[in-house]
Amino acid sequence: MSTSPARVFAARLAALPVFDPAGDQVGRVRDVVVVMGTGRARAVGLVVEVPGRRRVFLPMTRVIAMEPAQVVSTGLVNMRRFEQRASETLALAELLDRQVDMLDGSGAVVVEDVGLEQTRSHDWVVARLFVRRVPPGGHRRRLRRRGETFLVAVDEVSSLRQHAGPQGAASLLAAFEGLKAADLAEALHTMRPARRLEIAAALDDEKLADVLEELPEDDQVQIVTRLQSERAADVLEAMEPDDAADLLSDLEPGLAARLLEIMEPEEAQQVRRLLAYDEDTAGGLMTSEPVVLSPEATVAEALALVRRAELAPAMAAAVFVCRPPLEAPTGRFLGVVHTQRLLREPPHSAVGNALDRTLEPLTTDAKLLSVSRYLATYNLVSAPVVDSDRRLVGVVTVDDVLDHLLPDDWREQEDPAAVVRGFARRRAAALASTTAEGIVTGRRPRGGGGA
Repeated sequence: MSTSPARVFAARLAALPVFDPAGDQVGRVRDVVVVMGTGRARAVGLVVEVPGRRRVFLPMTRVIAMEPAQVVSTGLVNMRRFEQRASETLALAELLDRQVDMLDGSGAVVVEDVGLEQTRSHDWVVARLFVRRVPPGGHRRRLRRRGETFLVAVDEVSSLRQHAGPQGAASLLAAFEGLKAADLAEALHTMRPARRLEIAAALDDEKLADVLEELPEDDQVQIVTRLQSERAADVLEAMEPDDAADLLSDLEPGLAARLLEIMEPEEAQQVRRLLAYDEDTAGGLMTSEPVVLSPEATVAEALALVRRAELAPAMAAAVFVCRPPLEAPTGRFLGVVHTQRLLREPPHSAVGNALDRTLEPLTTDAKLLSVSRYLATYNLVSAPVVDSDRRLVGVVTVDDVLDHLLPDDWREQEDPAAVVRGFARRRAAALASTTAEGIVTGRRPRGGGGA
């Protein structure tokens, strides 16, 4: 490890690529694992995110070099999912933003970065801290732009193991800046519950909504139940309606009802409409905010809508054409125009001239298996859902279907075969449900078209 610099800062390591000696990327650094001993705290390894969003432990003994733009390892990586031990502390997740006292009596400081130094024995220890002084009466959330910053030796402050009271999140979020919502959700999921809540509280409503949509149900419930009711309602409004409905259905009924009352009436109405459907039907799976246009709208207008950055790829795959009103539930559903078809049409042409009339829409009571068959049969990533009056009420996307077919704990399973087995069990249950429905009603189970 002689090629490494003598000192590195933990926040600078965040998101650096990790390579093996052959130059192939192994993953990205997500945190530094520190053990607080009786003497100096030792950095014992890195948390590395490998393909599949799995976080694994890379011991420092397998780190060849830590450079400004990369980390180089021996290439030997244990692919077991990282599980934090009681004796371990995560430098980014738990030390950044921690408040400690200067031993010279000059007051409190907040840790903004952790400096690691390599000893002669090739161990890495926490040697220095980059800190920001807490102004008298200063509030944690405003510390980023207030207070003197300076570098101190770790033995000039009170022990890092002493952790009392709430902890900020500004430095941690700065280190994680640029992470996608799914990656930030994975980081939160691996944190201790108290720290997870502190980070969630520091996120703005839009970002927290995006992260919640990527978290397991237990984490979602834990975070939302600890938020102030007004803020929880704001976050639910920022979520996709179908995700908000799924989350509300997991909450205690009294809390769910209270949050619906606080939400804006229009937003709450959309969510209530989705909550009225069984969760394993097209109505329970769908989102109520598809891209909808009248048949007279031009191809240019349609392309302008689907190219919006905030639109999920599955939702941008097609435009749904209906008679006014154009908000769900719409007027009569006329058909679908796939984005690929739009790219082949003249910009001034009306979208009504490019309808795919061969696809019959799903009905709100279509079962999960019917929905998955529909998408697979027609090679689609989204499907229209109509009510008994043939009004468009929503769209089911392939990610909605996968979320319900995969086992509830698929994010945490290390073995891909276990995920497949869970998928098979869910699919078998869906098939049994659909077959039973056909026996009871005397109808053949719905297949391909699902309509």
